[in-house]
Amino acid sequence: MYKIILPNFEGPFDLLLYFIKRDELNIYDIPISKITAEFLNYIKLMNYFDIELAGEFVVMAANLMYIKTKMLLPQKPNEEGIIEDPRSQLIQNILEYKQFKEVAGKLSILAEVNKYYLYRLNFEAEHSKTNQNPIYKNATLYDLLIAYGTALNRKIEKRAVHIVEMFNISVDEKINEIIKKLDNTKRFTFSELVLNQTKNHIIVSFLAVLELMKLGKLFIMQKEPFADFIISEVPNSENRIAY
Repeated sequence: MYKIILPNFEGPFDLLLYFIKRDELNIYDIPISKITAEFLNYIKLMNYFDIELAGEFVVMAANLMYIKTKMLLPQKPNEEGIIEDPRSQLIQNILEYKQFKEVAGKLSILAEVNKYYLYRLNFEAEHSKTNQNPIYKNATLYDLLIAYGTALNRKIEKRAVHIVEMFNISVDEKINEIIKKLDNTKRFTFSELVLNQTKNHIIVSFLAVLELMKLGKLFIMQKEPFADFIISEVPNSENRIAY
């Protein structure tokens, strides 16, 4: 008793790509007669072993025979005087499929590697011992952007105070301001940081928070999704950068 195993191809382009790689064919100059014969032989083999044949394989076989027929007939030049290659669209489709297949393979490798990593989601040990409040969760960059947009779009309360901004504040100055505020209060929300400030100050404040997070000098957390994020010192941090 013989056991025959057929290669499992994801689609007709996967089969064509297999023929091209196996026979080391030039993908830009496909011998359409040879590859059509190979394709039809594979379909016959599938039918012989009662393997369910997908409609896309039949469509590709018909397309290959159509291209083969066009190549046997005299070709008329187009309006620009150029004779178009009947294989051009097929070649373009194979190249695109090859590109997507390579990218999918790389993503599959990354998924396989990263499944062995467990990322830390929150600092429960640092906060549950000292605080009676609900455990804070780590805030993501998406959460920061939502809070940033909320701060920009919020309505500033009307007060009998007129702010005259004589000069623009820099990111470094705002970093110093945040560090001093941390020394005094240890924890505050982003809304408290930018309270009654102009849009330019809010933007600079957000950039300063991102820079301090990049340096590992800030800890960002939220009570719940889409809530205002809270800025605090990094748990167990010792040396803070000086500006």
